Amino acid sequence: MEKMDSKQQHVEAANASQVIESGMQHDFYVEDRVAHLSEEHRQYILAKHGTLDLDPIPDMTDADPYNWPQWRKNLNLALVAFHAMMATFTASSIQSAFENISEDFEISMQRTSYLVSLVIAVLGGAPLFWRPLCNRYGRRPIFLISLTCSLIGNIGCANSHSYATMGLCRAITAFFISPAAAIGSAVVAETFFRKDRARCMGAWTLMVTLGVPAAPFIFGFVALRVGYRWIYYTLAIVNGIQLIIYFVFGYESLYIRSNAPSNVAAPERSLFKFSRIDPTPLKLWDFIQPLSYVMKPCVVIPAAAYAMIFLWGSITLTIEISQIYPPEFGLNTQQVGLQFLAVIVGSVIGEQIGGLISDRWMLMRQKRTGEPAPYEHRLWLSYIGHALTICGLVVFCIQIRDSGGVWNITPLIGAAIAAGGNQIVTTIDITYAVDCYREDAASVGVFITFVRQIWGFIGPFWFPQMFEVVGWAGGAGIAIALIVCVSIIPTILVQWKGATWR
Repeated sequence: MEKMDSKQQHVEAANASQVIESGMQHDFYVEDRVAHLSEEHRQYILAKHGTLDLDPIPDMTDADPYNWPQWRKNLNLALVAFHAMMATFTASSIQSAFENISEDFEISMQRTSYLVSLVIAVLGGAPLFWRPLCNRYGRRPIFLISLTCSLIGNIGCANSHSYATMGLCRAITAFFISPAAAIGSAVVAETFFRKDRARCMGAWTLMVTLGVPAAPFIFGFVALRVGYRWIYYTLAIVNGIQLIIYFVFGYESLYIRSNAPSNVAAPERSLFKFSRIDPTPLKLWDFIQPLSYVMKPCVVIPAAAYAMIFLWGSITLTIEISQIYPPEFGLNTQQVGLQFLAVIVGSVIGEQIGGLISDRWMLMRQKRTGEPAPYEHRLWLSYIGHALTICGLVVFCIQIRDSGGVWNITPLIGAAIAAGGNQIVTTIDITYAVDCYREDAASVGVFITFVRQIWGFIGPFWFPQMFEVVGWAGGAGIAIALIVCVSIIPTILVQWKGATWR
């Protein structure tokens, strides 16, 4: 219904632009959107937000997350974003300790890397199970279960003394830590208005991205000083602290919009009360419904484009640094961990374009035309991310090839550039897909995560051999070809036809 209203408003505003001055268009659009509201409802919104220029228009109740005070929205986002980070953080936590684990279990470095690939795969599939439960019982109960069971799983990993047992415990941990990494998009969409959505979506996606390089950066020190098993104990301690903080300060953001009163408790009481929010019966279809977005170009194309960029601008860099730097440059676990600082810095810088600047980009278009900018307008900035990922990856590969076995900083400069490009594409593509289907943001997030993680799971099985066979320059060429074919050209098609495909 919201989407139909949005389209109707867009048409009416466009027609109005022919008969009123440019400076009046925006006011007309705002008035048209709130024309159906009662005076009491208008006064409530003005008292809460100081303006009627809101998209979407919130209900007249404090239970609606759109009406939360800003501090509560930001606090809830911070907790969910950190929880999301812990998913990828857990996956890559052992990357700086590959050599230690390889020696402990007497296995190859390549086989050791499968302990990461396994978690990547589970993080992609598990949200299909969690999404329907989150939509029926709320986000908060599932997140609390997630943290409790992840804590137990990490303790199991720390006490695993065989490769198979550690793999099983890592898979269990990944299954339970996964919800926030996929459903965070829904939390953002149901809490923040459209004008702030990219900035807030960027906070969530940035934390998901930072989990990949931050874990080996931190745990390189841990593995060297107290042994790699303390990586798992540290993860368990963090999960325990999260559990306590989220139980006390986390708020339920799922809110059912209907003519009938919602049974969502007021935020203050929802901290201590758990009940089913949506009475709709669970069906088998609910668990696979996100996969139906494979038929929707405005989701599947950004998902594939983002997954390809994520593979080359994040996973490839972190896996290759973990596997290549110890034998090539003689670095210990702590020194290997320090290399990931480049990826962290690049990601943070890239997010400024993907989040804050893209929101302003859309607002500028709205002020210029007097009506909301088409969703596809945001995608213009994604080409900056594509270009930076390609440039950074080429620099990384060529400088590794020419290093002569002597460490220097130039490959890491390339890694930072590629990471910045990856983060730009991450935020813009996910925000675009969620904007297109905001009412089903949880399914969109689950589908995008599924595509990203499955492609990321497959990558480590073939790109190390690719670099061995075709060399670093050849590998960079293959990466460029894949990015152009899967990311850039399809994005151009979405910009051209996206409005009709929606």
